[in-house]
Amino acid sequence: MHTSFRGVGSGLLGVIIFSGSLPATRVAVSDLAPLFLTSARAVIAALIGAALLLVMREKKPARADLVPLAVVALGVVVGFPLLTALALQTITSAHSILFIGLLPLATAGFAVLRGAERPRPLFWLFSGLGSACVVGFALAKGGEGALAGDLLMCAAILLCGLGYAEGAKLSRKLGGWQVICWALLIALPVMTVMAALTLPASFATISAPAWAGLAYVSVFSMMVGFIFWYRGLALGGTAAIGQLQLLQPFFGLLLAALVLGEAVSPAMLAVTLCVVACVAGARRFAR
Repeated sequence: MHTSFRGVGSGLLGVIIFSGSLPATRVAVSDLAPLFLTSARAVIAALIGAALLLVMREKKPARADLVPLAVVALGVVVGFPLLTALALQTITSAHSILFIGLLPLATAGFAVLRGAERPRPLFWLFSGLGSACVVGFALAKGGEGALAGDLLMCAAILLCGLGYAEGAKLSRKLGGWQVICWALLIALPVMTVMAALTLPASFATISAPAWAGLAYVSVFSMMVGFIFWYRGLALGGTAAIGQLQLLQPFFGLLLAALVLGEAVSPAMLAVTLCVVACVAGARRFAR
């Protein structure tokens, strides 16, 4: 019980940190190209991760761990950041945030395939209901996103779910923060080349908010959030803790309202209560 409680607390901190990712990305892509934003955030986070690994004198991962780490890198270092940055060029932050409600199903599905977790049938019922609440809310808002942006968000969710599930499995062996650090280092050579090739023509035209957005997604979204998130997944179980992601859209909408001036409707608060109930139900039947 104590381990489960610590897992929930750590996972919730990760969710809160991740909630600022899409609003920050939305601000950043106003002045920075998606390819540069994706590569630059990965390079910055990788340098921080390398310093942590050196200071803590961590052993190198085994050869058998390299492919799983590459999968984590594909999902959460490259795939999700790039696809969401591209999507946010055509859809609003609030619209994109609501797709995050599909992450628990994606994470749980890949956990079953990759991690041999077997949630009970009622888990899928509550998880599906929670996701339906989020999708229904997104559809009810209507008219905010182009089809291309929606498809990019769906692809981003699939890759992110894969990265989360693979990272959770590895974190039991390597440690939570070590997983994201090694994944970042694996992606560093490619990301460095990409950053060099996509450098802005002039840094003078980039606004302070765009730099702040880059700083947030580099330090918090790409590093600090994963330290808490993978620790939570390892302690509490991928399927169970993954349901906390259902709360992320609503934390994100609150931040979008504060940062971007978007309205927070009473309907959002009502759906939040439904999602909280679904999270509680899904956690009960996750194992």
